[in-house]
Amino acid sequence: MYTATGTINKDEFVTEFTPLVKRIAYHMMARLPASVQVDDLIQVGMIGLLDAINRYEGSYGRQFESYAAQRIRGSILDELREADWLPRSIRKKMRQIEAAVRKLEQSQGGAPSEQDLADELEITLDEYHGTLQSARGAQLIYFEDFQKDDEEPFLDRLFCDDESNPLNFLLDENLRNMVVNAIDNLPPREKMVMGMHYEQEMNLREIGEVLGVSESRVCQLHTQAVARLRSRLRNT
Repeated sequence: MYTATGTINKDEFVTEFTPLVKRIAYHMMARLPASVQVDDLIQVGMIGLLDAINRYEGSYGRQFESYAAQRIRGSILDELREADWLPRSIRKKMRQIEAAVRKLEQSQGGAPSEQDLADELEITLDEYHGTLQSARGAQLIYFEDFQKDDEEPFLDRLFCDDESNPLNFLLDENLRNMVVNAIDNLPPREKMVMGMHYEQEMNLREIGEVLGVSESRVCQLHTQAVARLRSRLRNT
């Protein structure tokens, strides 16, 4: 890793840790809309890797890999924030799916199937899957949940006074328990996807290989799981 003069050989570092950049980029793609290209994330991640190489002052080993991973993720997130990566049209599609989930869960007393949701939205199952694919990148909570829109944001209903800040609610143990319970009640396959992606840090392709389905199908299951979770958190 060092040249004959004792300086760091940056080219060797870049070669060794490029797979780390790609792994992080592919892992983050499940939380981003289809309009975001993974090659762009890898390019920005490489900038983060070079920054890590230039800034790191410790011994080079597992500690450096952890430090580099933080810098790579940070570099990608900074770029995404500047690019305003989640259009309002995608959030509108997610609200439509969430409304269908909420309505059917209340009427059926359980998790509606994909066909049930497609029927509720008055579209074919293939069209529903396409909607899930285009709406990928949905998060449990958006910045817009704190703002006024064409409907009252659910976090605004929690803000009764200056001391009842929504951020305090997010940090509350009760919310964590609600999220855990909501995940436990997901359909088995969606629960597996969430566990493999967020606990085991597997990317969509890796999860697809385990489940025996395509990468796009894993993306659809992830988006649908997020829609169910957002719907249940709104209800509570």
